[in-house]
Amino acid sequence: MSDARDIWAVVPIKEANGAKQRLSALLTEEQRRKLAATMAEDVLDALSQVRSLAGILVVTLDPAATRLAERFGARVVTDGARDGHTGAVTAAARLLCREGRGGMLQVPGDIPRITAAEVETVLAEHRSAPSFTIAAAHDERGSNAVLLTPPDVMPLRFGDDSFFPHLATARAHGIEPTVLHLPGIGMDIDHPVDLAMFLRMTPRLSTRTLAWLEEAGVARVVLDSG
Repeated sequence: MSDARDIWAVVPIKEANGAKQRLSALLTEEQRRKLAATMAEDVLDALSQVRSLAGILVVTLDPAATRLAERFGARVVTDGARDGHTGAVTAAARLLCREGRGGMLQVPGDIPRITAAEVETVLAEHRSAPSFTIAAAHDERGSNAVLLTPPDVMPLRFGDDSFFPHLATARAHGIEPTVLHLPGIGMDIDHPVDLAMFLRMTPRLSTRTLAWLEEAGVARVVLDSG
């Protein structure tokens, strides 16, 4: 098992313009912007409760995301922020390595059901370095959390079908990956079907995202359309 005291959580957050385009059939641009910001707030809130993490690193150029990150005590960096998810995480890994940090836990900003307990599970199950732990998306296509010790132990490439390629890359580097399936971390919201699944999940968690979807009337529209 790993010593989590020198592991940093890394959360890339895109600029608000054009957020969550795949939901444009259901949500207006303003609603998509609000959804992305609210999900990121849920993610940062959960991470901020994990006392065994060394810190939180948010990769962004978005002013609102910067203010949000600072409110949760996160460190904000801009290198790689416009290079896509993979570029942002890779830049963060390089930074952590330059600083001599022990490990990197990457999580996206669109998994609002993440809990501190699930993050603690990822940290507890992680093996001694060199090591790679991955928590899959609900459809076993995406890589919704990856923990690497050291931060550059293997290259990462995110996308719609990154889960199995990441397993193969780890094994090619002589590392047997630790694979986890955690319902909160696994529930990313990219497509309308994801949003409907999120709204129907039990038990119901008191997330900011769920509250906003219901208060704004979005939940009713999504469920009626599905």
